Amino acid sequence: MKKTLTRLSLATVACLLLQGAALAAPETYGVEGTHTFPRFSYKHFGYSTQLSRFNKTTGSIVLDRAARTASVDIVIDMTSVDSGVPVFNGHLQGEDFFDTAKFPTATFKSSAVRFEGDKPVAIDGVLTIKGISKPVTLTVRSFQAMQHPIMKKDAIGADATVVVKRSEFNAGKYAPYVGDEVTIDIALEAIKQ
Repeated sequence: MKKTLTRLSLATVACLLLQGAALAAPETYGVEGTHTFPRFSYKHFGYSTQLSRFNKTTGSIVLDRAARTASVDIVIDMTSVDSGVPVFNGHLQGEDFFDTAKFPTATFKSSAVRFEGDKPVAIDGVLTIKGISKPVTLTVRSFQAMQHPIMKKDAIGADATVVVKRSEFNAGKYAPYVGDEVTIDIALEAIKQ
């Protein structure tokens, strides 16, 4: 009887350990392209702040909430730039700015994700635009993890921001009249794979 109880106890402990390991496993989320839009804004001759976005973004996020670790890998289709004015979209895709004929995508790859509690608050990584890579830190302003109410799958969402100088990415034409500092805001949603 004692041996049977010992075996049951060991089996129970093993099951609990395996359950805990499964709960702490990293989970991969695919970027949901119809709700993920990197936006960028800049000062225009001091008159106003102009806002544009990119309509096509792909990538993945690997998140282990229990271990408080994550990685982010994002690809932005620079040809999908949307200023609201088709002629200006073409201008932005030209050599003076994004040069999409040579560099059709921009990327962000994380090197570290910092957490407060169980939520990410900052993402260090490398932003590559026009083949030029620079270290940046995204500030995460909001984060949500829950089951998607329509898709019935686990999902995450975040809003993050960073300020860069476009001249550092060989896109500084008309600076300083058109602002060199560009604020990039990323609205991201991703679905568990």
